[in-house]
Amino acid sequence: MPNHNIQRLSEDIKREISIAIPELKDSRITDGLVTITRCELTNDMSYCKIHVSCFGGKEYPDAAISCLMSSSGFFKRRINGRIKMRKIPELLFVPDNSLDYYEKISDIIDNLSKREKEDENN
Repeated sequence: MPNHNIQRLSEDIKREISIAIPELKDSRITDGLVTITRCELTNDMSYCKIHVSCFGGKEYPDAAISCLMSSSGFFKRRINGRIKMRKIPELLFVPDNSLDYYEKISDIIDNLSKREKEDENN
């Protein structure tokens, strides 16, 4: 059974980081669009894996992730000031490739429907 307190804290961390990202003045962040898609907090609250979706070119996600990792101290201070936690977790930013996966699945489905139409015509 999932711990609802962990889920609530994960959502609170996601909200605070999402609000804090526009405050960063780094060009690696401001050149494109960065969105926090989800946060996964471990049960012992030591680590928080933050999934980041980036739009802005092929090299942009790597630059945005490195900027977010270097700004983790800023995010930790913000979380510490706004969320009551005994221990502030280590923040791990990872790219979220779910949109790429969605596009790949969509292409597969489109190709299947084209094949079915071709089979019906033959």
